[in-house]
Amino acid sequence: MQQKLWQKGALDQSGLAQQVEAFTVGKDRELDLLLAPYDVLGSLAHIQMLSECNLLPAEELPLLRAGLIEIYKDIRAGQFEIGANTEDVHSEVEFRLTKKLADLGKKIHSGRSRNDQVLVDLKLFTRNELEEIVSRTERLFNLLLQLAETHKDKLLPGYTHLQVAMISSFGLWFSAYAESLADDMDQLYTAYKIANKNPLGSGAGYGGSLPLNRRRTTELLGFENLNYNVVYAQMNRGKMEKTVATAIASLAGTLSRMAMDMCLYMNQNFGFVKFPDVLTTGSSIMPHKKNPDVWELIRAKCNKLQNLPAQFTAIMTNLPSGYHRDMQLIKEDYIPALGTIKDCLNIACTMFEHITVADNILDDDRYLYLYSVEVVNQLVLEGVPFREAYIQVGQAIESGQFSKPSDIRHTHEGSIGNLCLDDIREMMQDAVRQFPFETVRARLEALLVL
Repeated sequence: MQQKLWQKGALDQSGLAQQVEAFTVGKDRELDLLLAPYDVLGSLAHIQMLSECNLLPAEELPLLRAGLIEIYKDIRAGQFEIGANTEDVHSEVEFRLTKKLADLGKKIHSGRSRNDQVLVDLKLFTRNELEEIVSRTERLFNLLLQLAETHKDKLLPGYTHLQVAMISSFGLWFSAYAESLADDMDQLYTAYKIANKNPLGSGAGYGGSLPLNRRRTTELLGFENLNYNVVYAQMNRGKMEKTVATAIASLAGTLSRMAMDMCLYMNQNFGFVKFPDVLTTGSSIMPHKKNPDVWELIRAKCNKLQNLPAQFTAIMTNLPSGYHRDMQLIKEDYIPALGTIKDCLNIACTMFEHITVADNILDDDRYLYLYSVEVVNQLVLEGVPFREAYIQVGQAIESGQFSKPSDIRHTHEGSIGNLCLDDIREMMQDAVRQFPFETVRARLEALLVL
């Protein structure tokens, strides 16, 4: 059995250590495979800084770099595993390097702890995941705006309290969710800013006596800034995940509500939209069924995601400063959640790429009273006081004398006749421009150049 990074002497032979390990390691080995490339990138930046600070002989740096880059390539090629007797990804990387370079491989841990290693791994992983989430959110946004433009003249019933209320349109519906995604993007940027601060060098939460240059690793890893205070750097564990989860929950809220609308609109009693049979599911007993399982699962998965901030809050509640193993449980839900939101965004795009929107929905007499406000407003434009116009139209409805107007004119910003799609698009573009993705990619790629 391999010795743990934190062990000082002989291995335990009683079997108790294995029992404790089985309980404490949890899903770390499985989840740490996703963190593996970022662990290597963090180590590459760390040894570069150690060498520049004369804490690592200059002639040893190329050997360590080459060894780490070889491990990185193995990870990307799917040829990296965390051994059953290895505690985590940090241990596996160091053991592999030590096997190749002997005692030289043991030098990469100088000036850091597994605490700041996992912090930097999680932040690098989070930045990459958020970049993918931003890209997929932007794709869905563009698709919604395209559909809004295509179907802007197709009228749709608007509901309040799930009762027929006022005239809407598919242009209004699609662009409403597009604008919601633009607001969600601002929250994603806030989460990205929290993740884009460097904790490396904070050690176990109290720094150390080695003369590290933490600004240098910040630059090498493409971080925007430092977590300056070493105690706070460790306190950021859990807080960062909760901040990201809050942004993801906002995005999930948009998708969940949109999915609920689609489930209703596909229903035969509505009949507003259709999807190809291949994107629906059937029944084992009812041959006519075309069920909205995709939308239902988007709704359920996103509702679970909306609960994450509360879950993380519960785990972190009343913890004092410093590191605590409780935080490991956050990772078990946090990492899969980022994959879940990406999957939901992808399948939502697939669904909307194949949507069919119904024509002439409002020709059905059941939607006649959608026009009541139109008639009230027409009377107001003719000089009738609003309250009097409201009473007149109400009496016409009660007596069966109501008829809809021949013309609909909505001109103010954000209404049926003035969707402001260009303005909504500009909101999203402004939000996306804030992310420094290109700078980050360039810094990380530079670390991998021999």
